[in-house]
Amino acid sequence: MTILGIESSCDDTAAAVLRGQAGDAKVLSSVVMGQTALHANFGGVVPEIAARAHAEKLDHCVKQALDEADLGLGDIDAVAVTAGPGLIGGVVSGVMCAKGIALARGLPLYGVNHLAGHALTPRLTDHVTFPYLMLLVSGGHCQFLIVSGPDAFKRLGGTIDDAPGEAFDKVARLIALPQPGGPSIEQRAKAGDPKRFKLPRPLLDRAGCDMSFSGLKTAVLRQRDSLLVDGAMAAQDQADLAAGFQAAVVDVLAEKTRRALAEYAPLADVRSICVAGGVAANMAIRGALETVAQEIDAAFVAPPLALCTDNAAMIAYAALEQMASREPDGMALSARPRWPLDQTSPSMLGSGKKGAKA
Repeated sequence: MTILGIESSCDDTAAAVLRGQAGDAKVLSSVVMGQTALHANFGGVVPEIAARAHAEKLDHCVKQALDEADLGLGDIDAVAVTAGPGLIGGVVSGVMCAKGIALARGLPLYGVNHLAGHALTPRLTDHVTFPYLMLLVSGGHCQFLIVSGPDAFKRLGGTIDDAPGEAFDKVARLIALPQPGGPSIEQRAKAGDPKRFKLPRPLLDRAGCDMSFSGLKTAVLRQRDSLLVDGAMAAQDQADLAAGFQAAVVDVLAEKTRRALAEYAPLADVRSICVAGGVAANMAIRGALETVAQEIDAAFVAPPLALCTDNAAMIAYAALEQMASREPDGMALSARPRWPLDQTSPSMLGSGKKGAKA
């Protein structure tokens, strides 16, 4: 199968072409057009600006992906698109683009859960066999999942408030670092002392795999306020605070991963921990999780950085995995701002008119 994938759930417009079968596929092209410059003056992603940028860039992104793969639409067997969760304007833009292509060419259309794309990426990059433990850690989500099939996900725990990526962005704003916050804090932390400030490690005194990062963010705010002189921070104070915050996040994720592995290990013969999502690009977090895996002789899998952040190759691959167990969605496909992977566990972040967040 040759599949065109489209992704537009947040602030990256992406298209990719994938060829192969479940467990053995090759990425022929992967194009990601970012929007960092568009949102730089606002301290974060502005949904309306993101949606308009997606609408402007999607066709160019698809054409570039096809050109890099040296293929045309006549060579495509199916279209896969992120149908949620995400910023609804962006998701709608991608879904409508995919519908237009599928309708014009008479191709089957598959709507994919963005989180499933991340969760199945280790299957694409490292041929990991089911089941495995996945730490999905990104700008809007953080959860431990047992992945036992292309559409079989069991949540062990997750964040009860801010996701780590969201916390990185907010803390970066607090200490006057540019967006996106993850790379900015990681870079600034290299010059800092992570032990200078005594920041909390939330929920480590509570059993289970749930996490919380909102209180940590508030602790950084209070510490920052104590360091301000004439409304500004010294450069070293900024670096030390960035390092301390990153160390706290790393410690929480590492310890909760130990607990998740302890809970997961008895459930399957294969003991492996996989990590994906934008925050998984942070090398300090990767290093800590790899150390945890080594401590208990578990396999550790982290996709290449380009496939950790949002991309369309993972969306195409998720569709490829799921084709055997479901029919195409067709023109009935609708965009979903909320779409939990585990449909059976109680919602962690509450449920509104449009359904559970996670």
